[in-house]
Amino acid sequence: MWGSRKLISSGSRFLGVRRSGCRVAQADCPRSTASAVYSENQLSWTLPIKPWIFSEYRIMWFKSCKMTFVCFNRMKSYRYPWTRLYSTSGTTVDSSEVKTFLALAHRWWDEQGVYAPLHSMNDLRVPFIRDNLLKTVANHQPGKPLSGMKILDVGCGGGLLTEPLGRLGASVIGIDPVAENIETAQRHKSFDPVLDKRIEYRACALEEIVEETAETFDAVIASEVVEHVTDLETFIQCCWQVLKPGASLFITTINKTQLSYALGIVFAEQIAGIVPKGTHTWEKFVSPEMLESILESNGLSVQTVAGMFYNPFSRYWHWSENTSLNYAAHAVKSGAQEHQVPAESVLKEETEELQATASTIAGVREEVKK
Repeated sequence: MWGSRKLISSGSRFLGVRRSGCRVAQADCPRSTASAVYSENQLSWTLPIKPWIFSEYRIMWFKSCKMTFVCFNRMKSYRYPWTRLYSTSGTTVDSSEVKTFLALAHRWWDEQGVYAPLHSMNDLRVPFIRDNLLKTVANHQPGKPLSGMKILDVGCGGGLLTEPLGRLGASVIGIDPVAENIETAQRHKSFDPVLDKRIEYRACALEEIVEETAETFDAVIASEVVEHVTDLETFIQCCWQVLKPGASLFITTINKTQLSYALGIVFAEQIAGIVPKGTHTWEKFVSPEMLESILESNGLSVQTVAGMFYNPFSRYWHWSENTSLNYAAHAVKSGAQEHQVPAESVLKEETEELQATASTIAGVREEVKK
C-alpha cells in the first residue's frame, strides 16, 4: 500500500501537481490548460476546452481537407510524358507496354542483344510477306518485286522489318507509339540514301492515322504486335479501314496455350533471358481460332495460318505444322468482287436487255399491222 502511494505521489510530481489532503491542486500548469483530481483509487484529468478553441479546430480541419482535395486533383490531372503521344479516346496502346519498350529503344539493332529473335525472324516473315503479295501481281521488277506497293508496318519498333520491305522496292510507312523507337529507326535508315526515300516513320498509334489513310495500303503488317494491344477488335477494324479492297493483312503472334506460357514466358523470360522480363502477358495471347474469328467478322478472309518455332540454341526460326507456340497469318480484305462488277458482265446484261426490248417492240408492231 505504501509502495503504491509512493508511486502515485511521484507520478503526481512528474505531472506537475501536488498533494493537499485528499485533493491535489494544480501546482505549475496554467489553469486554462488543465486540472487534475486525485483520490485514493483514481487519478483523473479533465480538459476544459473553451468554445472558441472548437471553432479554431473546425477551421483548421476544413483547411486541411481543402488542401488534400487540391493535391488529389493535381495528381489526377498529371500525366507521364510517354502517354501524351497517344492519349486519344479509344486507343489500342497499353501504357505499361510502352514503358517496357521505352527502356529498350536504343537496343533494336543489336543483333546479339534482346531483339536477336526478331532479327532472325526476318528469315521467315520477309519471304512470307513477299511471296503472298506477289500472288496478286502479274509482273514485277527483278530485284524490286514489291515496287509500286504501299505497305504500313504497325508497331515497327526500330525498323527491323520496315527496312527489308523497303529494300524490296515497297514504299513503307512505319508507325510506333514510342517516340524513342522512331528516333532509333530514323537514325538507322539515314545511313542508306535509298531507304531514306522509300521509308517514312511516324510516332503515333494506328487509330490516329485511320482517317487520313483510309483504303491507302496494299498491305498492313502487324508482326509481334497484337499480343501487346489493349483492344484487338478495334485494332483489326483499324487495319481493315486503311487497307485497299483485296489488300493483305499479315500477322505474326503467339498462341494462347499452356505450352506458350511455359516456353514463352517462364523459360524465355524468367529462365533463359531470351527476352526481357515483362515483355509478354499471357492473357493477351490469342489463338489462331480466335484470331480467325475476329478477322472474318471484320471483313478479312484468312488465307494462310502457319506455325513457327524458334530454336534458342541455334537462334534460327523454322516453319512448323504445329501452331501451339508462334504462328503467322495472312488475310485478305474481302469485298473487292462485291464492289467491282466486271465490264464483260455489265455489257452482256445490257445487250440482253436491248434484245428483249427490241423483240417487244417488234411484237407490238406486228399486232398493230394486224
